[in-house]
Amino acid sequence: MTTPIPQPPGVPFLGNVNTIDRDLPIKSFELLTQQYGEIFQLNIFGARRIIINSYKLQAEMSDEKRFIKNISANLKQVRAAASDGLFTAFPDEPNWGKAHRLLMPCFGTAAIFGMYDGMMDIIDQLVTKWERFGPHEDIDPAADFTRLTLDAIALCSMSYRLNSFYREEPHPFAIAMTDFLLESGRRSARNALVQAIMTQTNAKYEADIATMGQLVSSILEDHKIRPPAKPDLVTVMLNGVDKETREKLPEENIRANLLTFLIAGHETTSGMLTFVVYYLLKNPEAMRKLRDEIDTKIGGRRVTTKDVNQLPYLLAVMREAMRLGPTAPARSVTPIHDDAVVTGNNGQYLLHKDEPCILVTFNVHRDPKVWGDDVLEFKPERMLDGKFEALPPNAWQPFGFGLRGCIGRPFAWQEAQLALISIFQRFDLVMRDPTYELEIKQTLTIKPHNFYVRAIPRTDRPRMLLNPSSAPIAAPGEPAQIASDVSPANGLKPMYVFYGSNTGNSESFAQRIVSAAPTHGFAATLSTLDMAAEHLPKDGPVLILTASFEGLPADNAKHFVEWAENVKAADAFAGIKYGVFGCGNTDWVSTYQRVPKLIDDALEARGAIRLVDRGVGDAASAEFFDAFDKWEEMVWAKLSTEYGAVKSEQAVGLEIKTVSSSVVRAELLRQRDMGFGTVIENKVLTAEGHPPKMHIELALPEGFTYRAGDYLAILPTNPERTVRRAMARLNLDSDAEIEISSTAPTHFPTGKPVSVFNLLSGYVELQQPATQRDLEALIAAAPETAQAALKDLVANYADKVFAPRLSVLDVLEEQPSIPLTLGPLLHMLPAMRIRQYSISSSPLWNPTHATLTLAVVDAPARSGRTEPYLGVASTYLASLRGGDKVQCAVRPSAAAFHPPTDPGVPLVMICAGSGLAPMRGFLQERAEQKRAGRAVAASLLFFGCRDPRGDFLYGDAELKEWAELGVVDVRPAFSRCVGESAGCRYVHDRIGHDKAEVVAAYDAGAKFFVCGSGRILQGVKETIVELVKEVRGISDEVEAQKLLNHIMQGRFATDIFE
Repeated sequence: MTTPIPQPPGVPFLGNVNTIDRDLPIKSFELLTQQYGEIFQLNIFGARRIIINSYKLQAEMSDEKRFIKNISANLKQVRAAASDGLFTAFPDEPNWGKAHRLLMPCFGTAAIFGMYDGMMDIIDQLVTKWERFGPHEDIDPAADFTRLTLDAIALCSMSYRLNSFYREEPHPFAIAMTDFLLESGRRSARNALVQAIMTQTNAKYEADIATMGQLVSSILEDHKIRPPAKPDLVTVMLNGVDKETREKLPEENIRANLLTFLIAGHETTSGMLTFVVYYLLKNPEAMRKLRDEIDTKIGGRRVTTKDVNQLPYLLAVMREAMRLGPTAPARSVTPIHDDAVVTGNNGQYLLHKDEPCILVTFNVHRDPKVWGDDVLEFKPERMLDGKFEALPPNAWQPFGFGLRGCIGRPFAWQEAQLALISIFQRFDLVMRDPTYELEIKQTLTIKPHNFYVRAIPRTDRPRMLLNPSSAPIAAPGEPAQIASDVSPANGLKPMYVFYGSNTGNSESFAQRIVSAAPTHGFAATLSTLDMAAEHLPKDGPVLILTASFEGLPADNAKHFVEWAENVKAADAFAGIKYGVFGCGNTDWVSTYQRVPKLIDDALEARGAIRLVDRGVGDAASAEFFDAFDKWEEMVWAKLSTEYGAVKSEQAVGLEIKTVSSSVVRAELLRQRDMGFGTVIENKVLTAEGHPPKMHIELALPEGFTYRAGDYLAILPTNPERTVRRAMARLNLDSDAEIEISSTAPTHFPTGKPVSVFNLLSGYVELQQPATQRDLEALIAAAPETAQAALKDLVANYADKVFAPRLSVLDVLEEQPSIPLTLGPLLHMLPAMRIRQYSISSSPLWNPTHATLTLAVVDAPARSGRTEPYLGVASTYLASLRGGDKVQCAVRPSAAAFHPPTDPGVPLVMICAGSGLAPMRGFLQERAEQKRAGRAVAASLLFFGCRDPRGDFLYGDAELKEWAELGVVDVRPAFSRCVGESAGCRYVHDRIGHDKAEVVAAYDAGAKFFVCGSGRILQGVKETIVELVKEVRGISDEVEAQKLLNHIMQGRFATDIFE
């Protein structure tokens, strides 16, 4: 008996037309696969299409005796230009066989080796362009790889030069082709009657076909008038005779195949190259290994055909990149015979003759049954040491399959290797925006979108690449340019400040150093640590401020750390003088300060000179800011003696004049990945009298995607009440507008008008505790009457400033006699930081919307003020209404903090309060999968709150619904109503009470997730250690902890916040 094939809900007449994103159908297929599993069907205007997503089904349907290539709806539209070319010909069209037999020898090993000179000719043009652009120019690799591959296929196979690297804009053929393929895809999902009335669109479509045809005509005419000395594909098609039919190809078919090669011969390869670069830049260890292989096996000599297929790690990188990013993301087949039955993981399915079956390679390459639980991670090692050859048949199909597979695969494979070797011999590539996450553009193929890099020429002399907010350092032999109004000509010495930061603390400290540098005789530049990988400068002091996140580097420090850890030469850092300040949190004892210590030790061990001892800042202690202030004092004192810099008594920094206008702040605050989301809904979840918790639904900025468990980074504004307090204290008119100029790099808008209200709202932190340095600056400015009170704050900083979170503004209000103006105040205040909130929804619910579940901080002020303390971001978000715009960006969570790909793996989720957010997303995803007919394991949710009627978030709504659906078993702990939670006050109590269920879940292969404060995590760990001792009969605490760490490896993930 066969299993019914599931189908998403549709609408009359249209069916599932609107289920699929018209611009990015592959994303829709990916989400529908998560929801419906290995097979589902779509109804497109009444016609059924079967979507195949598992290896087991693809392997069976790769039997060419049972299934034959189907010309999909998209390809039928492409036939308007490519007719019966090799890629678009119907199976029974005779010209396909003739062309295939004639052209196959042209792609043999010897023939492809013979194309080496032409390939290297075009590769050299790309390399020359990047060298001339220099390290500060933004490069669109997809665009330049398109130039490379289009020119290479034209030159090598058609003896025709397109000279794309000598044009400002892409070749007209490339523009017309992109538009043609996009429109072909859209036409395939468009009703014929609708298409007929779209006259302008139709005219553009015909014009694009004509533009492409013109190039084909030019190539043919050129060959007829001036035949090339060396026969090429065009020569073979013009003169060749098919041995089987004894016929030549008709000219129309020659034209169709020329167009096919120009399209397919470059689109897939350019996409492959771009995916390779993207995945390497997101995975520093893989980049290092590839660089080492190229440097060891080829060195500085020119790559040759003898090197092709001789670099195992390069081949593994390419194969793994094509697994995750198969540029031809799907292929279509149809059963040869009626009533074909195929067997999948979850049943047998009946297919009908001539019914389109789309094998989604993009999804099959993510089948965990073949590739493992880490299927979404880029790991070239899975393609090394015989593992690729040992893959089950038909598991890896980025080039299609069988007779109708890509005829040009050998060409693309050689071209890509030559290009990648040449590029990494000459350049260090870095992403323009280290926070960039993959966006995909889809035409007939897929490739990364809005992805930009910079190419730093590899030289013996280190050179620095700076991000757009910083000044570039010049190439060797050129004077350095400093990112401020000062320069070495002013007598200032160069200094380099690098930061690794996710949450903004390290970046804020780095900005303070850069801002103060001119008064200490230095002109400082500011950049992320990744921009300094392999390019640490030696002509000035290097200061590094960075954090650890559960022992791992910040997103913008990964490449630097990977490089620093693996440098081989004993004197690799000789000539570098440096200092390191580390931010961390002692709540994570085992990994505290791991990354700053690693960097510090690595630099010293290989010849660098440590200028000052490593600074240590503990975000959990009252001395966090004071620790930085003391370290900074040591830095300036040491630099004064080491470099003979002269301190200026001139006031640093900000000159202000009144003008008028506004600026965009995300760019200045170095949050370049931000877009504008739109609030759809904002509602209170808690009952009156309970601390408010909000549910906010946002329409994400266009092109943004996420996974359950990811974060939404929010760029907030200060509470209006706090801003008005500051303006009142400074005696500033609420309508005042100013213009700022600065003598150092700054996060403020300079040279442009901005209102004071907007400046204080969005560019600075007004409520951060004052630092000891801030207090000393206030003491220096204060009259005698205020001195004693301020000195008392310094003497009792932990109790009177840090613990009550006393801000600079609080101090100024308590001491009205201090004559502080706006400029010095702005100089004290740190830049506005982003806040990250766990997304509380799943893209299976809505891929373009995300929800947040958050607590609003509105509590009595610890400082003793009569007005309550308002949290910056939570107050901002709580104030939003439907239609409001929010600057936001999706940021990935830790790789482990996502639900397993297999919904049959149970979850044990532990959280309290708004820590429910990611768990709600996990459960929503499981609920959508269950409704779609997938087998979903029941999960345990341990949730702590006060009482069931006040703040049991979603308790009577989604949680109840999902429990009834069989997705979750909710085990609450009500701290103020313990009688209604089995006598358990906190979540760790409930875990101990329900230990039998926890053990059963573990034995069933469950994965454990904890979200909440460090206190919650500690309680949970202590309870589970006791459980381990009881179950395993262990009495020793240390032994039990070690055993817990072992058995939970890969099965226990945390997301801890304060």
